[in-house]
Amino acid sequence: MWRKIGIVILLLACIGGYTGWVYYSGIYDPIVPKDLEEEILTIPEGTSFKGLMDLMHSQGQLIDTSDFSWLASKMNYKKDPVRTGRFKLKAGMSNIELIRHLRAGPQSTVRVVLHNERFLTDIAGKIAPSLALDSAQYATAFADTALISSLGYTPENFISLFIPNSYDFYWSSSPEAFLKRMKKENDKFWSEKKRENKAADLGLSKEEVYTLASIIQRETNAPQELPTIAGLYLNRLNRGMLLQADPTVVFATGNFDLRRVLRKHTKIDSPYNTYRNKGLPPGPISMTTIASIDGVLNADEHDYIFFCAKPDNSGLHAFAKTLKEHNRNASRFHSWLNKRGIR
Repeated sequence: MWRKIGIVILLLACIGGYTGWVYYSGIYDPIVPKDLEEEILTIPEGTSFKGLMDLMHSQGQLIDTSDFSWLASKMNYKKDPVRTGRFKLKAGMSNIELIRHLRAGPQSTVRVVLHNERFLTDIAGKIAPSLALDSAQYATAFADTALISSLGYTPENFISLFIPNSYDFYWSSSPEAFLKRMKKENDKFWSEKKRENKAADLGLSKEEVYTLASIIQRETNAPQELPTIAGLYLNRLNRGMLLQADPTVVFATGNFDLRRVLRKHTKIDSPYNTYRNKGLPPGPISMTTIASIDGVLNADEHDYIFFCAKPDNSGLHAFAKTLKEHNRNASRFHSWLNKRGIR
């Protein structure tokens, strides 16, 4: 009798031990391969739980779908859709570690690099390949006048929100979240090095400094000339003269392959044509560089009001204080262009 009872107890203990081992294994044994090759898991918006398992299995990131499904159900993760995001997995992660990570763990970021894009649509096209949404969705947000206004900008000067740099974003960032981050970075940029105070000392807003910087950036490839050209344009603004900046005319024509601005181009009817309209154009003609912004904020003090390219391939400019001096410089440069057939 007692022997039978002992056998039953032993069997129950074995069954209980086995069951406990099964439960323990299903929770704590590695569910992600120890020889994991693809460590990044990107879960698109609207992915179902089954779709997630299929995705992970196809990428060699999940050893046992049945154990994963069982524990996910117990941990209330087995829902449709699952959490969207980009997650970095570790080789040999246990089932419980994986589910906790996907359910509430930190996302892996992606790096977005912005550098001297010409239009807002170019910015949208630059960031979209790195983030979840397509460029059209970002472009739509960038044209949303209510959203633009809420950030303190107009459609004309909105591109001045974007400061060239490298930024880390969550892959699933919405256009609104992206723009809020850009506003935060913009505020930080202008607070550094007393940039906002320097703009005020020039009698310009941050957006106006950015606009002027976008012009001088297109005038020269020589960083050492930026403060000189900025000082020249500030002289013209302060004297009430037309800026007569060729890059604004090129922008007005929309022909960005234009190699030489002619008299006919300077007559184009556009608010961006600074040969016809006094002051700065309504907004930047492109994203600009930090060096160009600082070139405006730290502009040289001089009496130059004219400049033109030197008749050589140096990329540098000849500066003048009088129209007579400028005409001599311009005549030499135009002769040099004509000899080379540049029209």
